[in-house]
Amino acid sequence: MELYNYFRSSASYRVRIALALKGLDYDYKPVHLVKNEHQAESFAAVSAARLVPLLKDGDHVVTQSLAIMEYLEETHPTPPLLPADPAGRARVRTLALDVACEIHPLNNLRVLRYLVHDLKLDEDAKNRWYRHWVESGLETVERQLAAQPSRYCHGSTPTLADCTLVPQIFNAQRFECRLSHVPNVMRVFDECMKLPAFEETLPEKCPDAS
Repeated sequence: MELYNYFRSSASYRVRIALALKGLDYDYKPVHLVKNEHQAESFAAVSAARLVPLLKDGDHVVTQSLAIMEYLEETHPTPPLLPADPAGRARVRTLALDVACEIHPLNNLRVLRYLVHDLKLDEDAKNRWYRHWVESGLETVERQLAAQPSRYCHGSTPTLADCTLVPQIFNAQRFECRLSHVPNVMRVFDECMKLPAFEETLPEKCPDAS
């Protein structure tokens, strides 16, 4: 397998965690977003969306981080990243989508660039935008975790929800977001970071981080 990846992409970090939890080897293919390498024709030949992450598994090409993780779950079901029961699977997917659809799209690199280059927001205004959507979005996750507390987002083992939550918290810390209002979120984050799969795939440990 090959993973096209950018070290600071939280979506890429999600997939790295999932691969590590499942013990799967892959070739790391760096695509530097800040340098616009994702817009190069060579990458466009691989990715119609020109986005990372992208997973190549033989003749199969899978894009979008949640779709990649679902693909890995179906092709390599052990250890599972989704519960066995339908209600549990729905809850895990809900928590993952609360981050991947309600928080992350408002704060990814192309949105932040648009705010600065097209709408002419200064650095302070851009950061206030970022913090508002992260801090308010995490409140939704917090309420769900508080209603059904467990060691991880759902149950006693990491799931797709944890793979999605941890990179968002990592970026929230990088942008100095307020996190004291989400104690259950941070408890789960701290629990996850005790595991090698989360710690060894940190952005600063990626080959393209230097």
